[in-house]
Amino acid sequence: MRSQRAELVADTAIDLLADRGMRGLTHRAVDEAAGLPPGSTSNLARTRSALLELTLDRLTELEIAEYDSFLTLTGAGLEEGAETLADLAAKALWIQLTAGRRRTIARYELALEATRRPELRTAYDKVGALFREPGVAILTAAGSSDPLRHSRQIVAFTEGLVFDAVVGAGAEPTPDDLRRGLAELLRGMLIRPDPRP
Repeated sequence: MRSQRAELVADTAIDLLADRGMRGLTHRAVDEAAGLPPGSTSNLARTRSALLELTLDRLTELEIAEYDSFLTLTGAGLEEGAETLADLAAKALWIQLTAGRRRTIARYELALEATRRPELRTAYDKVGALFREPGVAILTAAGSSDPLRHSRQIVAFTEGLVFDAVVGAGAEPTPDDLRRGLAELLRGMLIRPDPRP
């Protein structure tokens, strides 16, 4: 179990990533922004890698709590297929674009840094599996004929949509835009094959 100070350090690091980017995240900056005595962050996370992993762990914890109802979804309630899934996924995306926007930006900062730090890449990929594996199970329960491939395509679609809305030049979608776009994508994936030759 993480200490309150460790949570404060990690939460502050998330805010700094959202406000200042990767260059603005230093041990000293965390101490100052969190109102902690100098050296406090270094005592918890000696190296930059340790600070980044602590931040990623906390970000993951917050996002799992936020999306728990979607991540633990099983076959129950999925008989409506695409429409039910689209509604649930649209709600999760809307959180990323609104209440969770700062966490989304911090996650993008960590994702980019993971391309340069193998140790962070390993941790980041492990975290990604926590969100991707339930998607495969959900699509299987909903009747996908190729849930692994479909799950990857949905991740690519949703990540691109969120990235475009948060840091790209695209217009921010409405909740209905999200739901309709996801429903259109999912309908194609969950369509039942024609049994006729």
